[in-house]
Amino acid sequence: MNEHQHTVLCVDDEENILHSLKRLLRKEDHRFLTASSGEEGLKLLKENDVHLVITDQRMPEMSGTEFLAKVKDEHPDVLRVVLTGYTDVDSITESINTGHIFKFFLKPWNDQNLKLEIKQALEQYDLIQANKGLNAKVVEQNEELKKINENLERLVQERTKDLEIQNQALELSHAILEDMPLPIIGVSAEQMIVMINREVQSLLNGKEGIEIGKMLSDYFSSDVEEKMNEALTSNSCQALKGYQLSERIYDIDLVPLSGRFRGKGVILALRAVATQRPVTN
Repeated sequence: MNEHQHTVLCVDDEENILHSLKRLLRKEDHRFLTASSGEEGLKLLKENDVHLVITDQRMPEMSGTEFLAKVKDEHPDVLRVVLTGYTDVDSITESINTGHIFKFFLKPWNDQNLKLEIKQALEQYDLIQANKGLNAKVVEQNEELKKINENLERLVQERTKDLEIQNQALELSHAILEDMPLPIIGVSAEQMIVMINREVQSLLNGKEGIEIGKMLSDYFSSDVEEKMNEALTSNSCQALKGYQLSERIYDIDLVPLSGRFRGKGVILALRAVATQRPVTN
């Protein structure tokens, strides 16, 4: 297991330069690797987790900027630094502008300045990686949020469709109830009239019609109230035969509400059986 926080690779064809850098950095908290050519440096990069590369500019076969251009393509996260003389500054500046290198150090270097520059470069590496990690986290969270929003949108669409179906069913139920050929009256458990259909208006033969919000006792006798209480108490249908209302005789079916409305009310269905009360001897 690597006990060092960072790994620094130095590439130079001059052994004395590598020895000097090794002596300079041996007390630093870095793992230090060396290579005498660009090809050797690329090989070490494949075999090790390197964070910073420092290379000489003038090397045979492959210059420092050419080497770092390949490092950029193959290991884009690695910070790339060039050691160069004053005469190479223009070409190095161009490499900085094209993104091949992070910065350059001049030869001969000041030991304390070089150590400080290396420390700052590694701190920059850590900041870049931390920023990438945060960006990746943001992307991941945005994807999760997108999925949540898509699921929420789907749920809303499904709920909206369900509500549309329920509204259509409710409208159809109201239309069916309104067009029923029998007078239908909905009464709450408190015996308040809460629903009527069109046929109810003909019950009182031209008198003021039955109104929603009135009490059952405003239009019906205690016999109907008692049957309604029986229907609610037993939760079963009740019937009242031969009930006279105005000038007609009706059989009344009292049906208690069920399901989540159980005990909350009763439906009265009136069936006309005669136009007047039967004559008895």
